[in-house]
Amino acid sequence: MEAAAAPSRHARGRVASRPGGSEEKSPPERRVYMDYNATTPLEPEVVQAVTEAMREAWGNPSSPYPAGRKAKDIIDAARENLAKMIGGKAQDIIFTSGGTESNNLVIRSVVRQFQTIHTSRGDTAKRPSPAEGATPHIITCTVEHDSIRLPLEHLAEERVAEVTFVPVSTVNGQAEADDVLAAVRPATCLVTIMLANNETGVVMPIPEISQRVKALNQERTASGLPAVLLHTDAAQALGKRRVDVEDLGVDFLTIVGHKFYGPRIGALYVRGLGERTPLHPMLFGGGQERNFRPGTENTPMIAGLGKVSL
Repeated sequence: MEAAAAPSRHARGRVASRPGGSEEKSPPERRVYMDYNATTPLEPEVVQAVTEAMREAWGNPSSPYPAGRKAKDIIDAARENLAKMIGGKAQDIIFTSGGTESNNLVIRSVVRQFQTIHTSRGDTAKRPSPAEGATPHIITCTVEHDSIRLPLEHLAEERVAEVTFVPVSTVNGQAEADDVLAAVRPATCLVTIMLANNETGVVMPIPEISQRVKALNQERTASGLPAVLLHTDAAQALGKRRVDVEDLGVDFLTIVGHKFYGPRIGALYVRGLGERTPLHPMLFGGGQERNFRPGTENTPMIAGLGKVSL
C-alpha cells in the first residue's frame, strides 16, 4: 500500500501563484511505501549479486565445465550463508521457488511419510503401531498464511488428512502451547505454526511449543505412536528478529527471500534432512537438490538470497 494516491493528470505540475502574480512549481509529491510485509525492495548488493550471476554464472550447475562449476560454487556458498543465518547446517537447506512451495512440501511430505509407515504396513518389525490404519492428523492455528491453510483444507476435503485449527488467544493473539498440545491425537504427525503473523505482527511461542512437543514425543515413542514433527513458517520473522533453529527447536523452517530485501525465491530447512527428518519430493526430474527438489537451479536468485543472508 502507499500512503498517498497517485496525483491526477490535471494535478501534475500544478503551479502556485505568488502575490505578485508570478508562479512557481509545487514540489513533487512524496510517496511512502508501507507494505513491507507483502514484499521488500531489493538491497543494491543483492541486485549486484543477481546481475553478476546472470552474466558470469550462466552455466548449468550440474555441468562440469567452468561456467557450470561457477554456478555450482555460487549455490554452495549461498547455502552456507543461509544456514549460518538461521543457525543450521548447510546440508539441511534445500532451495525452492518460494514460501508457498516450501510450506506445501512440508505438509505433503509429512502426510506421505505417515501413510507409508502407519497406514500401509504399520511397524512390522515390532508390534503394530496404534496409529496403523488411521488418517494422519495435523494441527495448525486459525491465523496461518493461505499457503498453510488452503492445502490443509484441501487435504481435509479430500479426506487425506484430518486438521485441527487451534484458535489464537483473544488476549495476546498467540496460539497457546496448552491449546496446541490439547489438540494432539494418536495420529497427529505435524504441528505447523507460523513464527510471526503477517497481519498482526504477533510472535508465536514456538520455543515453548517445541519443548512441549519434544517431551510428548518421548512418551509417544514408548507407546509406539508416531513422533509429532514441528514446522514454522518464518517468512515474516527473518530480517526483523533473530531466528535460530536450535533455539526454536523446529524440524522444518520456511524461508522467503523477498520478505527481507532478497529476491523472490525460497528455501526450506529440514533438521537432519533425509536421515533424522524424512522429506518426500513433490517433483521428479534431474536429481537436483539431492532429489528432494529437482529442477535446474535458479542460480541468479539463489545468489541474491545468499547475499542477503550475510
